[in-house]
Amino acid sequence: MSSSPAELVRAFHLAFGLDVRSTPTQVPPEMAAHRAELLAEEAAEVAEVAVTGPLDRLAHELADVVYVAYGTALVHGIDLDAVIAEIHRSNMTKRGPDGRIARRSDGKVLKGEHYEAPDVAGVLRRQGWTPGGGA
Repeated sequence: MSSSPAELVRAFHLAFGLDVRSTPTQVPPEMAAHRAELLAEEAAEVAEVAVTGPLDRLAHELADVVYVAYGTALVHGIDLDAVIAEIHRSNMTKRGPDGRIARRSDGKVLKGEHYEAPDVAGVLRRQGWTPGGGA
């Protein structure tokens, strides 16, 4: 069995009879709200242990966030790996051609003048998404 998060979460959803879609689509508002609640719960657990909790618990909670995020993407029929690849491509353009990196005072990497925004809509269209499509 693969250890790809997308494949692992797909196996979980199929094994437990949870929603799986293969084409990006809006889902009913109740389902979307439920997925949002699950993500918020997991993010709150990360925030709770991020500063003072033991490292093993932080790792667990971070993995739970990723697992639920992949599940939410699967419910919506989104190939999250492809979206992450596009976000990564975009993020790498934050470095200028001269190699310079602009940072905020807290260390966050900022968008430079050569930054290219991600084309997430393009990624979803390649997955079969039709903008404006409903639930």
